[in-house]
Amino acid sequence: MTSSDPRARRRGRILALVGIVLLAFSLRSAVASLSPLFDAIGEEFTLPAAVLGLIGTVPPLCFAVFGLLASGFERRFGLERTALVALGAVGVGLIARAAATDAYGLLLGSAVIFAGVGVGNVLLPALVKKYFPDRIGLLTTVYSTMMAISTFTPPLVAVPIADAAGWRISLGLWSVFALAGLAPWIVLAVRARRAAAAADVDLEPVSTRVFARLWRLPTAWALAVTFFASSAVAYTSFAWLPKILVDTAGVTPQVAGILLSLFALIGLPASLVVPALVARRGIVLPLFVIASVAGVFGAGGLLLAPASAPWLWVSLLGTLPLLFPLVLTSVGLRTRTHDATVALSSFAQSLGYGATMFVPLSVGLLHDASGSWTGPLIILVVISLLALPAGVVIARRKTVEQEWEQRHGPW
Repeated sequence: MTSSDPRARRRGRILALVGIVLLAFSLRSAVASLSPLFDAIGEEFTLPAAVLGLIGTVPPLCFAVFGLLASGFERRFGLERTALVALGAVGVGLIARAAATDAYGLLLGSAVIFAGVGVGNVLLPALVKKYFPDRIGLLTTVYSTMMAISTFTPPLVAVPIADAAGWRISLGLWSVFALAGLAPWIVLAVRARRAAAAADVDLEPVSTRVFARLWRLPTAWALAVTFFASSAVAYTSFAWLPKILVDTAGVTPQVAGILLSLFALIGLPASLVVPALVARRGIVLPLFVIASVAGVFGAGGLLLAPASAPWLWVSLLGTLPLLFPLVLTSVGLRTRTHDATVALSSFAQSLGYGATMFVPLSVGLLHDASGSWTGPLIILVVISLLALPAGVVIARRKTVEQEWEQRHGPW
């Protein structure tokens, strides 16, 4: 971000910081606030299993589709206006979901929410790159920490709030953060438009050619594979880990729920530490090794000796998603230009989420067909191992522009 007025630049960075924090918080609170309330909602209207299954499938599907479209939206409307619309969609969807009168209203509201989330996921690294190019590690720590907090907070408070004020209030209150987040992006969108008109900002729109080039670059594919490994283990665990623990480790459903919260909580210290290690210390491959080995031992422990130390196996499995903040940080560090940042974020997240949405479904089908959790846990072991070769590629510290120039000529 450039400006001839240092004070205006500083004010812009403050607004961007507030906007990024509220955007990051809204992207995850929307995901985590619904499922704990299914019992309360079911007392008011019927929730068919098929619709609940679709609601569970909507997040990764929308993340993949709208993550793929995000760079086009940014190219057409600009970074700030696209962030504004994405956050507005989340806020409107949250309100619509709270006002739903049947299961299909919940599904429609969820689809609107996750369309906005899919775009917002892609924009966050680009927003950090634009407004804080000298603080990529720090700002990635800030917003990934907000994501972690807003992942495990809603499940903890959703039911108590619903008991006190009703499930509609419990669902709708998260829209306050999304709507509050609109204010800084409105101001920044107006400023960006004026700056562009005055030729005060040297940012070109994202080219479709840039996105097409990423298909031929190992770094882009390595980031997509890493994103897949992290999100596949996370979404599969949120969907099936409690049942796996009840069936194999013999714990009660209540204990299984606590262990699932432990799985989610592991992401908080990772979001605090990983971006700084990557951005400031250049530590990449050791983090991949730690994550991959932890995932293998976590899934392997649940496979071979589930009842011996379930808390340990869950903690180890919860360590693998540390790759999520690693990918977010690497998107900014493995690009030189604004257009490459947006395109690389879209590429990694859309492909990663696109592949992820099949894993929880496949795990369920495999369990139903075999009557055992052996096959699903082996799948988690294999996914954990996929991260290692991707880490070798990402650890080379080459930007995608450098990689293209070495292989194909001028960027």
